[in-house]
Order: sequence, then C-alpha cells, then structure tokens
Amino acid sequence: MASKAQDRRKVRLSRALGVALTPKAARYLEKRPYAPGEHGRTKRKADSDYAVRLREKQRLREQYNLREKQLRIQFEEARRKDGLTGENLVEQLEMRLDALVLRAGFARTMAQARQLVVHRHILVEGELVDRPSFRVKPGQLIHVKARSEGTEPFQVAAAGGHAEVLPPVPGYLEVELDKLQARLVRRPKRAEVPVVCDVQLVVEYYAAR
Repeated sequence: MASKAQDRRKVRLSRALGVALTPKAARYLEKRPYAPGEHGRTKRKADSDYAVRLREKQRLREQYNLREKQLRIQFEEARRKDGLTGENLVEQLEMRLDALVLRAGFARTMAQARQLVVHRHILVEGELVDRPSFRVKPGQLIHVKARSEGTEPFQVAAAGGHAEVLPPVPGYLEVELDKLQARLVRRPKRAEVPVVCDVQLVVEYYAAR
C-alpha cells in the first residue's frame, strides 16, 4: 500500500501538472483546481516555451510512473520508427505490461499495477512476467496467476471495484474481469489512450536536448 507521504507527493504533483495521478489526487483536483503553494490561485506570468514542454514531458512520465532514463529510451525508439514520433511513443508506452494491467481494471493506479507485476502475480500467455516494462504483443493474453486470484486485491478487481476511478476499457483490450484476464487485440492508437498529454510538446522537448 502507498504511504501517506507518497499519497501527499502524488497529490501535490498532480496539482502542479494539472493531471490526476491517483484517485485521491482526482478528488483533490475537483476541490482545488489550481497549482499548490501560496501563488497557486493567482494568475502567473506565461510560462516559457521550455517550461511548457518540460511540464508536458513530466505529465507523460508521471502518468506511466517512469524514470527519466526509461522515457528517453522509449522516445529514441519511437523516433526511429515510421509515423509520428509522439504517437509512436504513447502507443509503445501503452503496450507495457503495467499499463495494460491498469487499463484492464486489475489495479487502481499505475503504481499498484507495477507492484502487482513486480510481485509476480501476472502472467502473459501462461508465463510469469515480473518486468513492468515488458511489451505485450497484439494477440497475447494477460492473466492473474491462479494462486493469486483468491487474494483480496484481485477479488476486489474481479468484482469491478476499480471501475469508478478508471476510464472505460479502451478498444484495443478485450477484458473478462470476472476471470481476471485481458487480451491485447491490436496495437493501441494514440486517440484511444486515456493519457492527458500534448505529445508533440514532448517530442519538441527531447528534440531540443
């Protein structure tokens, strides 16, 4: 479980970035839709281009719970592919195992989804995978280990206990929540991915570094 200090950090970060990183942060943003600190309510001077791009990069990084080095590696891979770099980037990130565990409704937050994978509760095509960064291929089945299915967190998930805090299941996933399994049916498209971010600004941030 997340500590109170972690909760506070996520709420503060959510307010600074203008995007809810946890269900608790979402409730805070409804009540206080402004940045933290004594100047949060006042209209600040316009941010520089650099600051705007940096904030979008931070938004993307925090929503996927990544380290800077991890996001940079993903960006470099996305840049080498055909198509729009920003769209490639989000589509790659969305195929991470931890992201799909969250989208399927097995977890409540990205941090919890990561924890479930690391603690060896999740299988892909019957094989145990404990790397959150594992990239699921279209057609592959994600499911909860049989010995873990009866534990409280997964019983809550199977009953739809996270539905009120998660966006609807996107079209690239087929989910049988009662069976705690989900299949990536095709590659995600950026427009379907429930991530708040101007990816072009992220591309511009890295292109200038």
